[in-house]
Amino acid sequence: MKNQKILKLTLSYSFILIMFAVILYPVIWIVGSSFNPGDSLSSSKLIPENASLVHYKSLFNLEESDYLLWYWNTLKICSITMVLSVTMVCLTGYSFSRYRFVGRKNGLLTFLILQMIPNFAALIAIYVLALTTGLLDTHFALILVYTGGAIPMNTWLMKGYIDSIPRELDESARMDGAGHFRIFIQIVMPLAKPIVAVVSLFTFITPFTDFILARVLLRSEEKFTLAVGLYDLIADQFGNEFTKFAAGSVLIAIPISILFLSLQKYFVSGLTAGGTKG
Repeated sequence: MKNQKILKLTLSYSFILIMFAVILYPVIWIVGSSFNPGDSLSSSKLIPENASLVHYKSLFNLEESDYLLWYWNTLKICSITMVLSVTMVCLTGYSFSRYRFVGRKNGLLTFLILQMIPNFAALIAIYVLALTTGLLDTHFALILVYTGGAIPMNTWLMKGYIDSIPRELDESARMDGAGHFRIFIQIVMPLAKPIVAVVSLFTFITPFTDFILARVLLRSEEKFTLAVGLYDLIADQFGNEFTKFAAGSVLIAIPISILFLSLQKYFVSGLTAGGTKG
């Protein structure tokens, strides 16, 4: 019995180590490539011998690159998208969870169907709509698309979590004279912080990692996001700045990591609450 337990633990940890290596290797490789003083990504070693910060310096040099401008554009789009998405998802999730109204089931079914359709499936319609409304080559168009695309799936997540919050809390607050909006703000939302943190992280990451929609809607180089701008570094006829591309890719992880670490306590509290709920 003891040998079987040791064997299971050994196999489990071996599998975890293998998966960890598979995930970590590309990350180490791209970080090492960003310090390569040349322009080629191919190297016999993960960390180059003559490591250099020349590519990072080039990215921050306004005369050589618009990287900082692209970074600011992306941060602006991500932040506004996150705020709008979280606000709308909290309201729609709470409404679908707590209220019974005409069209509720059809609305949930519509959201379920919409979340199965990726945004790029409607690229032509989005492009024509942006062109017709004069929003082509604007950040506002991207924010609208990202915000609208985040609502269906995240509403289901939010509704499912709020369903797990006892309705007795709402009834007790209502008996004490609290209105609907006060119950939403002071009772439900504080208890829903874990799922709000998840939605915030999801909606912040999406614009950072999206390329297709930004490429279709944006035309001016000064309005590019990081994904589109970095692609242009290697997509031009003489584009061979692969190591600079690697350096720019590494820096993308900074704001995402900061947000994740900031919200981590809510993820942990959500898991703890779920494990102790009786």
